[in-house]
Amino acid sequence: MSTENILVVGASASGLATVEALRRKGYTGALTVLGDEPHAPYDRPPLSKQVLAGDWEPARAQLRPGDFLAGLDAEFRLGDRAAALHVPTRTVRTEAGHELSADAIVIATGVRARRLPGQDALAGVHVLRTLDDSLALRADLLAGSRLVVVGEGVLGSEIAATARRLDLDVTLTGPLAAPMALQVGPLVSGVLAELHTEHGVRLRLGTGVTGLTGADGRVTGVELGTGEVLPADVVVVAIGAVPATDWLADSGLELDNGVVCDSRCRAREGIHAVGDVARWHHEHLGRLVRLENRTNATEQAMAVAAGILGDERPYLPVPYFWTDQFDAKLQVHGFLPADAEVDVVEGDLAARRFVARYRVDGRVTGVLGWNMPKQTRLRRQEVVDALETAPAPTH
Repeated sequence: MSTENILVVGASASGLATVEALRRKGYTGALTVLGDEPHAPYDRPPLSKQVLAGDWEPARAQLRPGDFLAGLDAEFRLGDRAAALHVPTRTVRTEAGHELSADAIVIATGVRARRLPGQDALAGVHVLRTLDDSLALRADLLAGSRLVVVGEGVLGSEIAATARRLDLDVTLTGPLAAPMALQVGPLVSGVLAELHTEHGVRLRLGTGVTGLTGADGRVTGVELGTGEVLPADVVVVAIGAVPATDWLADSGLELDNGVVCDSRCRAREGIHAVGDVARWHHEHLGRLVRLENRTNATEQAMAVAAGILGDERPYLPVPYFWTDQFDAKLQVHGFLPADAEVDVVEGDLAARRFVARYRVDGRVTGVLGWNMPKQTRLRRQEVVDALETAPAPTH
């Protein structure tokens, strides 16, 4: 298939990484990047940490300086959201009414934050997904005193840690027993609970949220399933995200927790998906996988760019993510199933400097390091070996 014109839908980390990889691999044709936000591509991990804390000016989160972007010789059409895709002609219609056609389309629209019913009717209630979200939340945190974070996952835990640095009264709530229990399992999440408690975060976990309370149009509290109300003048809802595929509803593409793709991240001839929105067939695992992490955005973009230019290979990553909370840096390679057997193979759990190995039926599925980056990286090879020899049991 002749590829003289490529359209990337989504000016995200994965979208920009796709453009960069295409140029590095020698593609000289036309490139267009459609982005729904007015900002040039920026990095999301700092939004809950450095930008929210005020350590970074917003411009520092930009992924590339303006002169670098100009050197890519790509047209960036920002502030216009994709509204529909016509697959047979590979044409995207935008909310502003423009129609953009291309020989190849890369879908990089990411995810959107889940919201609580009625939250948009109350001032002081936030989600954190975009740069503007981070700046709006920071402004409210600086003016407020009591924050409740709804959601005990990675994002909620990071926001709670950052808000304590800003000297707010912080309560973290969610249905699970400890921070990041779903992501890292009971052993490590128990240590995270101790860390947050020591730094003054109130943990009100193990119960769901039934709603928000308000007065005069502003939030006043978070109501739990127990009937208890946690007082708040600022609330962050961090209950996960859903793939941004609404605009593809009538496209005919298979949509199921993302854009469903083959092992080459291809949804249809001439149409690929990359980053948080892509759900592709992982040949080593024998199942569909969708990853929401920064590393995957870059690695998958390189694979998609290669495939568009004729070097098609199955995309077979070992997942990797990290999180920084207080003085702890956690790094995770692979998968950490809830039913895994966990043992500490390096360092000391009590000293909060260790590497934990996760196994199911004797097979290594993942490793987690707490303030031991070098040792964790070396242990990653155990995960690689297990994936390459047979599908790892994951959930």
